[in-house]
Amino acid sequence: MIAFEPATKDEAKARIALCGPAGSGKTYTGLALAFSLGKRVVVVDTERGSASKYVGVNGWQFDRHNAVRYSPASLVEILGSAAGQSYDVLLLDSWSHYWEGVDGMLEQVDQRAKSGNSFSGWKEARPDERRMIDALLAFPGHVIVTMRSKVEYVVEEDDRGKKVPRKVGLKPIQRDGVEFEFDIVGDLDLDNTLTVSKTRMPALARAVIHEPGVALAEQVREWLEDGVERPTVAEYRDRVLADDHTAASMLALHRELEGQLMLGAPTTNAEGEPTTLRDLVMVRGLALRDAEKAAAAAGDQPSTAGTPTDGGAA
Repeated sequence: MIAFEPATKDEAKARIALCGPAGSGKTYTGLALAFSLGKRVVVVDTERGSASKYVGVNGWQFDRHNAVRYSPASLVEILGSAAGQSYDVLLLDSWSHYWEGVDGMLEQVDQRAKSGNSFSGWKEARPDERRMIDALLAFPGHVIVTMRSKVEYVVEEDDRGKKVPRKVGLKPIQRDGVEFEFDIVGDLDLDNTLTVSKTRMPALARAVIHEPGVALAEQVREWLEDGVERPTVAEYRDRVLADDHTAASMLALHRELEGQLMLGAPTTNAEGEPTTLRDLVMVRGLALRDAEKAAAAAGDQPSTAGTPTDGGAA
C-alpha cells in the first residue's frame, strides 16, 4: 500500500534564477542577493572572469571557479566540490553556457546523435542534464543562477511623442521551461528593474523591484526559514559513511534519500572527491554486499540481501 502523510513546509535554501540581456545587472544583482543570504560565497564564472571585477565592491570577497568547458557532468563535479567546502551560497553566472557553450547540452546532443538522428542524441544526453539539474536543486547552500536572455529591439513612443528603439530581453537561453525548477524567477531589464515572472513565494507574486538586493534577500530568507527542519546533505553524507551499515541498511537509506528527493545532492566521498549522494550510496552498498557475500562464502555469517540501485530495488 502507498503511504500518505500530512504535507509540511520544509525549511529550505534559496533557488533563484535571474534572466536578462547583457547590461541588465545580472552579476551585480546575483552578488548582492548572495551576500545578503550568506557569508561564504562561491561564484562559478562562465563569463571570462567578469564577476571578479566586483571584488571589493560593498566589501564583497568571494571564491571563484572560472569554468571554460560546460558539460552537465562537469557542473555536477563543481557542485560536489563546492558542497564539500560548505559554501553558504553558490552563484552560477551564467547557466546559459551549459546549454549552448563548449561541451554544453547542444554540443552533447550533436556528439551523441547517431547517423544524424538528433532524437537519439537527446535521448542519450537527457540523463546528464537531469543529473545536473538535480545537483543544482539539491545543493546544500543557497543557489542563484543567471541566464542570458535573447534580445530584440522594439519601437516605442517616448514622453515627447518621438519613436525610439528600445532593447528588451526575451526568453532565457536555456532549455524551454527549465526556469520552472526554481522557486523565484525574475527578469531584469536595462534599468536593473526585476520583474518576478514566477514564484512559489506568495509575497513576491508579480512583484516589480528596482535595484533588488538586501531587502529582497531578507524577504526570501524569512520565507525559507519558516518551515520544518530536515536533515542536511552533510548529515546524510555522514550517515552513508558510518561504519555500522549492512547492505540492507544502505538500501533503506537509499530509499529514504529517494523519498526526500536528495539522491542527486552534490557532495564529496570519503577521499574528498566530488560525487552525489546517489553514487556515494551505490558504491558503499555494493562494497557492503560484496563483503557480506565473501563472509558468507567463508562461513562467517549469512549474506544480507539487498543493495541500492538507481531504481531503489534490491
